[in-house]
Amino acid sequence: MGLRTYIITRILLTIPTLLVLLSMVFVIMRVLPGDPVDLHFEKKATPEQMADMRRLLGLDKPLWVQYTDYIGGLMDIGYFLKHGYPNLGKSMQTFEEVGGQIFSAFPATLELAIYSMIIASVIGILLGVIASKSYNSILDHMIRGFGIVTYAIPVFFLGIILQLIFGVYLRWLPTGLRISPMVEPPVTITGLYTIDSLLEGNIIKFSESLKALLLPSLTLGIILSGMFIRLTRTNMLETLRLDFITAARARGLKDETVTYGYALRNAFLPILTMMGLQFALLLGGAILTETTFSWPGLGRYIVDRINFRDYTAIQGAIVMFGLFVTLVSLIVDILYAYFDPRI
Repeated sequence: MGLRTYIITRILLTIPTLLVLLSMVFVIMRVLPGDPVDLHFEKKATPEQMADMRRLLGLDKPLWVQYTDYIGGLMDIGYFLKHGYPNLGKSMQTFEEVGGQIFSAFPATLELAIYSMIIASVIGILLGVIASKSYNSILDHMIRGFGIVTYAIPVFFLGIILQLIFGVYLRWLPTGLRISPMVEPPVTITGLYTIDSLLEGNIIKFSESLKALLLPSLTLGIILSGMFIRLTRTNMLETLRLDFITAARARGLKDETVTYGYALRNAFLPILTMMGLQFALLLGGAILTETTFSWPGLGRYIVDRINFRDYTAIQGAIVMFGLFVTLVSLIVDILYAYFDPRI
């Protein structure tokens, strides 16, 4: 199988994957207890008003009709070309376009995921390399223990601890929101506050947005670093035993050159794969962190919509999560196949 055929096959496989995900979410949301109409009126409406609301929301139709209507909306190419996002329906609580709400909240989640991945990669790879060079020593055991402990700690627990230490007791960092209420948000260009504030040339806004981002990204980064420590250490140990590393050392090359220029470069491919997959999962898995830090991202948005049984909003958010995970996984698979022809 050539690279082009492999890429086309992987792209075609994403379509049934997303369809299965959408179908499962559609069924599960309607099986779970709770009625969006009851939650909308808080049970203070007449039966006639509730019946009118069900007709307005399309909940009076058979399930298969609701399903085909939703799929048909997603396939509406004209809507996509006009708005820049697929037709995910309207919220059953606010009657606003779900696609607009999702793409408004997504930049906050993306920014959090980017900084969290940077912190996780730096901590995990550096400590993993140090542990492999100090194999079976006290330092190696300490780093391995750190990796196990950090990966096992619940993300909300670590977030609360960091909030108490750096936000409540030391008062160094804010404990929530994307920017201080005393500072006006930067002009929206990319949706990422740190980038937009730099493009605006406002150092104060950049500093405030970076301070607000530090604790939640540090929380997620520390949790994920344990996985990268173990993966880096394992691959480095295998690579450091290979013949070309022995030959490089025999030629008198510096230890840093052998370790980082040869061994780490050769062991980096599986690490890169894990980085891509974890970044994709971060986009959809930052719910607990966003809830803990009142971060106005996609994770918190979906939690709020679940409380109201907002079917269309939940379906839309999960479909976008699935799309992002599938897209990043596809990119990682393509890069892996490109760098390793054996795939």
